[in-house]
Amino acid sequence: MSNTIKELIELVDNSLSVDGANVKVLDANKFKKNIGKLVERSALASDSSAGWSRYLIRAAALELGVYPASIHELYMARGRGDAPMTFTTPAFNLRALSFHAACAMFRAANKINAGAFIFELARSEMSYSAQRPSEYATNILAAAIAEGFVGPVFIQGDHFQVSAKRYATDSEAELQAVRDLSLEAIAAGFYNIDVDTSTLVDIHLPTVAEQQALNSRLSAELSAFIRANEPAGVTISIGGEIGEVGTTNSTEPELRAYMDAYNTNLQKLAPGKPGLSKISVLTGTSHGGTVLADGSIAEVTIAFDVLRDLSRVARKDYGMGGTVQHGASTVAEENFNKFVQNEAIEVHLATNFTTMFFDNVPADFKKEMYAWLDVNNAGDRKPGMTDEQFYYKTRKNAVGPFKAKSYALPEAEKEKLSKAWEAQFDKLFNLLGVKDTRQYTDKFITSAKVAPVLANYVKQDAVAEDVSDLAD
Repeated sequence: MSNTIKELIELVDNSLSVDGANVKVLDANKFKKNIGKLVERSALASDSSAGWSRYLIRAAALELGVYPASIHELYMARGRGDAPMTFTTPAFNLRALSFHAACAMFRAANKINAGAFIFELARSEMSYSAQRPSEYATNILAAAIAEGFVGPVFIQGDHFQVSAKRYATDSEAELQAVRDLSLEAIAAGFYNIDVDTSTLVDIHLPTVAEQQALNSRLSAELSAFIRANEPAGVTISIGGEIGEVGTTNSTEPELRAYMDAYNTNLQKLAPGKPGLSKISVLTGTSHGGTVLADGSIAEVTIAFDVLRDLSRVARKDYGMGGTVQHGASTVAEENFNKFVQNEAIEVHLATNFTTMFFDNVPADFKKEMYAWLDVNNAGDRKPGMTDEQFYYKTRKNAVGPFKAKSYALPEAEKEKLSKAWEAQFDKLFNLLGVKDTRQYTDKFITSAKVAPVLANYVKQDAVAEDVSDLAD
């Protein structure tokens, strides 16, 4: 046994044993109590101990009944009418202190027997939050262990998006980047992936079918690639998107044009393989919302009828679970139950949890991060922009550079933040009808319990990309 492994085992008070690639949990309570030490090593170490920490946590999680899973079968059951439309699955992007945020989320879920909820991270977020898929999945699985959650855990690649700018310069290199990211994510346990080539929709073409043609074809190609590389016994939940968030509301002709071409292309590329389980549509929101000069967020008017009408088309004619709402963190809370009422299958929430991070950390730490933004994001300060608008727009970029200092915050400060997050999860789970959805994940989720492969963990992390033009 190497000195690295011995050191990691000592960190968790000898609650694990390791024999080659085989990991055994010797004392579950000790491991649960000390798992945060492995999480921190996974997040901050620059040597092989990071990869080993991730491998140990995933292997131990499997033994303790916690495993990455696909939500595909539950969504397809919804499409068939076998699962009720009494809930909308929330998908949360946890950018800062994601282990602590996930602990809060599992605590909220345990209180109400919730099973249908997703942890996600976008291609763009991986760079500025300094979390590759392996680290993010480790944080989520470790949080489940720490909070005594047992069963399937849904981890999702949000906006595995093609950059229109880079596609125009070198289309194959950009597509390969998304393929490579998909492989990296799948190896880490991301068994839910939102393929997003909607950046390439060209609304200047004469017909809707022509506008959606490239989006449909590339979505099908990436879907076929994912199907060819998914683990045995797992049908990855794949989502598609018919237009970039923040532009014109989606229409039924767009959905039909996209889906008809997508299905035709997929059956040529991967005959008999499952297609999409859901589809993202535009309803009037934008990622992060629009911040006003005083720092407040502009009210958002959502076209809930678009969610409802297109969900019905998606289920009736294409067998999917329904439509997905992006960019919902800035929606007024009193409207959240309308996602359920209008039959949305999934809603994505990110910005508000980043806001809560900055609102709850110590004032001196926040001041230090903002001073860093003044220097490193000065180019994003547009003429006439107030400080409030500048910091709101750019502050996510400080998450990664200050990751180590975030972990080093006093425990009392991290506990304060975690409790604030937990209260928000409590509220959103209630509004979205997530209570008692464990009965549906127990009934429909059939994902195999996939063992981790050591070679996927003890290796060099992928290099961060320029993601300045990609959505969250």
